Amino acid sequence: MSKRSLRGTFGLTAMVALTLTMAACGDDVFGPNPQDVEFAASLGIDLVNMTESSTGLFYLDDVVGTGDAAESGDQVTLNYTGSLANGEQFDAGNDFVITLGLSNLIAGFTEGVTGMKVGGTRTIVIPSNLGYGSTASSRIPGNSVLVFELVVTAIVRP
Repeated sequence: MSKRSLRGTFGLTAMVALTLTMAACGDDVFGPNPQDVEFAASLGIDLVNMTESSTGLFYLDDVVGTGDAAESGDQVTLNYTGSLANGEQFDAGNDFVITLGLSNLIAGFTEGVTGMKVGGTRTIVIPSNLGYGSTASSRIPGNSVLVFELVVTAIVRP
C-alpha cells in the first residue's frame, strides 16, 4: 500500500473515531435532544406537530402574520417569554428590539425569529447547542432545552 493510500486511510479512520467518540459522549457534547426531553404540560409542546430545521430547532407558527418576513439586518421588535422544558419561566420581555444577524443573541433565538412577519406568533424549541450549551447562564442550567413564545410587533428594514 502506498504512503498516500495509508495517509487517506488513517485520516478516514481518525475522522470516524472522532465522530464515534462525540456520539458516545451524547448529551455531554451536544446537550439533550429536544425529542428526548419531557416538556411540562403547561407549555403545550408537541414536537410531532412542529417543523424541525436543519440545525435541530423546532418551531410552530400559531399565527403567520403579514408583510415581509424578517431577515438578517432587519430591526425586529417583539414580545417574548422564555421557559425551561420543565415549565419554569426564566425570562420575558415586551418591545424587545433586536437586529437580526448583529445582536448578541443565542443562535437558536436568532434562527427562531428569522422568517417571522409582523403580527406573527411562533413557538420555538431550542436545543442546548443552539442555546447556552453546557454553560449555565443566570437562571438557565447548562445543557438546557429552551422554549420561547414569540410575537413580532414591528420590522424595520435598513
